[in-house]
Amino acid sequence: MHGGNHQGLGLLLLEAGTLTSPTTWDSFVTDKDTPDCRGDEGPLPVGQRSEEPGSAAIMERCTDCVEILQPESVVWQCGGSVEVLPCARIAHIERAHKPYTEDLTSHVRRNALRVAEVWMDEFKSHVYMAWNIPLEDSGIDIGDISERKALRKRLQCKTFRWYLVNIYPEMRMYSDTIAYGVLKNSLKNDLCLDQGPDNDNVPILYLCHGMTPQNVYYTSTQQLHIGLLSPTVDDDDNKCLVDVNSRPRLIECSYAAAKRMKLHWLFTQGGSIQNRKSKRCLELVASSDNEFGYQLALQKCTGQKWFITNVLFSSSL
Repeated sequence: MHGGNHQGLGLLLLEAGTLTSPTTWDSFVTDKDTPDCRGDEGPLPVGQRSEEPGSAAIMERCTDCVEILQPESVVWQCGGSVEVLPCARIAHIERAHKPYTEDLTSHVRRNALRVAEVWMDEFKSHVYMAWNIPLEDSGIDIGDISERKALRKRLQCKTFRWYLVNIYPEMRMYSDTIAYGVLKNSLKNDLCLDQGPDNDNVPILYLCHGMTPQNVYYTSTQQLHIGLLSPTVDDDDNKCLVDVNSRPRLIECSYAAAKRMKLHWLFTQGGSIQNRKSKRCLELVASSDNEFGYQLALQKCTGQKWFITNVLFSSSL
């Protein structure tokens, strides 16, 4: 089986729908050096094969593991390996319209949740985050997965954490996320916190649409990440909400932490959002200059209430 050893998670998240929806992990990782493919002999395959006894048998048996769009990570977890042939001349031609379903998204989402529940262990929350659906009581029928779980147990497959640590260490983990979704203020619940124009780094209020610019993630370390989450350590860092001279700003989290900026926020569901250091609250203030009649401000707390879509069950938020 050929493919990218670093594409396994990417394919998993393709199945999870996160390549076509607001996403946590949404990028393929490839080798930075462009191979020289001239001549009859190109570079050697990227990746290494398992040296465990019986790995070929596991690979053969693991054909039972692979459903439509099944992630390559499953092959690694179950004792096999995946390699890239950098100079392989293979193309994938896809129909502009898929005639076999009117609602492909619902099928992809269902398949994504099946994979998450069987193979991703505690990291299944990342798929739910990517689709912005609750981890419990999602209302989505994923069918019977007992046979898939039994197969994983029978093949003695490794954990998804093992895959991330040993095969894809570049991938960022977001296990500290305790709430996610869109963030609304009860004063104007048709407006959502939005990252605003990419280069401005100034959060705004905008009509709720639930797409990537309005993704908000609150962490156990009391940070508010807004917008697209960085998939790997090689990508740009996440943007954190920061109090900068009494103004809300979006700054790369690692930079803000290194400079000891005001990036920690006290937040409870249905309560205020208060900066831990400055004690100012993120609030809505009336503005005739804004097309929606309100703008964001950091000011003395007046008891405004904020709500985020989903809170993970283990959180006391």
